[in-house]
Amino acid sequence: MSVDAIYRWQNEELVEIDPAAVSSTPMTVADSWLVSAGSVVGLALHRQRFLDAVPAAERETAESFFAAAVAALPRAGIWFPRVELRGAEFFLRLRANPELRRSATAVTVQGDDPRTQPSVKGPDLVAMGELQAAARDRGADEAILLTDEGYVIEGAYSAILWWRGEILCGPPAEFERIDSVTARSVLTLARALGLDTHEEAVTPAELAGTEVWAVNALHGIRIIARWVDGPELAEKPGRLEQWRTQMAALARQL
Repeated sequence: MSVDAIYRWQNEELVEIDPAAVSSTPMTVADSWLVSAGSVVGLALHRQRFLDAVPAAERETAESFFAAAVAALPRAGIWFPRVELRGAEFFLRLRANPELRRSATAVTVQGDDPRTQPSVKGPDLVAMGELQAAARDRGADEAILLTDEGYVIEGAYSAILWWRGEILCGPPAEFERIDSVTARSVLTLARALGLDTHEEAVTPAELAGTEVWAVNALHGIRIIARWVDGPELAEKPGRLEQWRTQMAALARQL
């Protein structure tokens, strides 16, 4: 397979196409995950999230496409593939050597929430990209969305978790957001280690003095080292590295 290439599912096979030939139809569904030396964390969860969001009429095709996409992924190197449904067409976008980071700078989104389908990954990726661009203009790399009441929901490209002592916390389940595979994996690992987890509605100011994580499939766990015009955050020495190592141990070969 070519580096940074795009493949369309047609006639039961993946066919490389020119990027200009990608349908201009907005994404109905998308999913992505990190592949490192042929290993992935939570691939079954990514698959299920993708299939669950695909319209019923396309489900059988989606299953065949997803299986072929996984089979075609390189087993060497570091990749960040994305599967997409646009209209009735499926695409695999292969992206090589993504930049990986252990920390992030956050900023609160200003203005209205632009999400149209908060619980589905895909339809709002363009809008989330615009939020990230605005965040970069303000010296940050993760834009944090809030409810109308000012409570933390999620980042444009990450789920947000935080620590209250040895209790790992996240936003309430009723806050509409992407069902983050990485956040689910981190919380499951915490409970497996005998730690308590908790849901709470918090404003950015109420996170002052806590350790806050931005988690997603690309970077795994990143610590939010700074929040522009926001709370002063903390970091427990050694905890981030320990958890990043434990998460990496959950990776399984394709």
